[in-house]
Amino acid sequence: MLGNSIQVCPSILSADFRRLEDEVKRVEDAGADRIHCDVMDGHFVPNLTFGPMVVETVKKCVNIPLDVHLMISNPADYIANYSDAGADVLSFHAEAVDDPAALLDEIRSCNVKSAIAVNPDKPVELFMPFLDRIDQVLIMTVFAGFGGQKFIADTTAKMKAVAEAAKKLAHSVEIQVDGGINAETPEVCAANGATVFVAGSYVFGGENYRERIANVRAAAQRGLQKSSQVS
Repeated sequence: MLGNSIQVCPSILSADFRRLEDEVKRVEDAGADRIHCDVMDGHFVPNLTFGPMVVETVKKCVNIPLDVHLMISNPADYIANYSDAGADVLSFHAEAVDDPAALLDEIRSCNVKSAIAVNPDKPVELFMPFLDRIDQVLIMTVFAGFGGQKFIADTTAKMKAVAEAAKKLAHSVEIQVDGGINAETPEVCAANGATVFVAGSYVFGGENYRERIANVRAAAQRGLQKSSQVS
């Protein structure tokens, strides 16, 4: 559920779409906390994936929350569509809109967790002024649009900056990371404040989904322990 301290969210971008229902049920049974849905429009990012109909289908297959990541140019036009389709958390890119705060409020008005994302080359200052209106921050640790990319280590500075700002505000915000997440990279992310981990090719690329999810969780737990020892 959304309240767990460490959450692992397999991304269906790397699933076998020939048997999508079986794939999402398998990762749910293997201990996944959420299902991550990467929506791409072929404009904001070069790739094109799927729309609300697939999200609605996945919603019917599992009992865990759906985390929907909009990598699209006009997210404001589709908030209602993805909310109605079953998104429990809905993120859009801060760099894709003129008024992120208004869109965050619209998402919340749909009884959906509001989330905002930034690519590795975009600053967190795009949303810091209204951090108190955000339920989740998605720090991209690779560039949005393609699976299987290598983790960009210097994005951890953004995680730390968001975590420290949220602490000063006494505001609870989840920090999610997406890109290059495997059995090692969650450790440094968690040490810098991340608690929600999107893992696509690492989870779906293995035969034992339970083991892969457990590996991500264990690495994140090591990072949390290091962080608590320092603080």
